[in-house]
Amino acid sequence: MLRKLPTLLLTTIAVLILASPTLAGKYNKALEIGDGAPSWENLKGVDDKEHSLDDYKAAKVLVVVFTCNSCPVAVAYEDRLIALQKDYQDKEVQLVAINVNNIPPDRLEKMKERAASKDFNFPYLYDASQSSAKEYGARVTPDVVVLDQDRNVVYLGAIDDNMKADKVTKHYLRDALDALLAGKTPATTETNAFGCGIKWDK
Repeated sequence: MLRKLPTLLLTTIAVLILASPTLAGKYNKALEIGDGAPSWENLKGVDDKEHSLDDYKAAKVLVVVFTCNSCPVAVAYEDRLIALQKDYQDKEVQLVAINVNNIPPDRLEKMKERAASKDFNFPYLYDASQSSAKEYGARVTPDVVVLDQDRNVVYLGAIDDNMKADKVTKHYLRDALDALLAGKTPATTETNAFGCGIKWDK
C-alpha cells in the first residue's frame, strides 16, 4: 500500500491539473472571464489629477480601454468611445481610457492636446510604468476589459468588428454592456482585439 501511494498521489495531482480552469482567456494571456480586476492607482490623467480603480466605485459597469494617440486604429475609435460614454452615462456605465506608450506622440502633454481637441467625455490616463496594461493583458490599442459591479471581468477584446464605422456588423462592447445592464451574461465574452501593438519599453 505504501509503495502505491506516490503513484496515487501523482495521478490525483494530474487529474486536478487537467480539471482546473485555464489561467487566462483565449486571446488575453493575463485575464479570463470571472477574474477580479487587477487594481491600479495614482495614474495621472489629462485633468492633472491622479486616478485609481477605486475612484469609480459608483459605476455599475466599468469599461477600461487601453488606447493611445498615435495608432490609426485607436484614433478611428475615438468618436465611437465618445458616443458610447454619452449613450451609457445615465445607465451608470463609466469608460476609462489608459495609455501606456512612452513614445513622444503618446506622452501626457500630447494626451492633453488630443483630449481637448476631441472633447473626450471620459478620463484619459497615463501609465508610464506600463504595469496596468501588463496586468490586464492588453496587447494592442485599442484593447477593452469590461468589469461588472463587483469588478470582475465579463468581457475582453475588441470594441466591434471593423475599424471603419460604416462597415461594423458586430457591436461586441455595446452588446456586452446591454446584456450586463439587463442582468444577463454577454453572449460573446471574448474576442481578438486588433490594432497597433503596444510600444513596450525595452
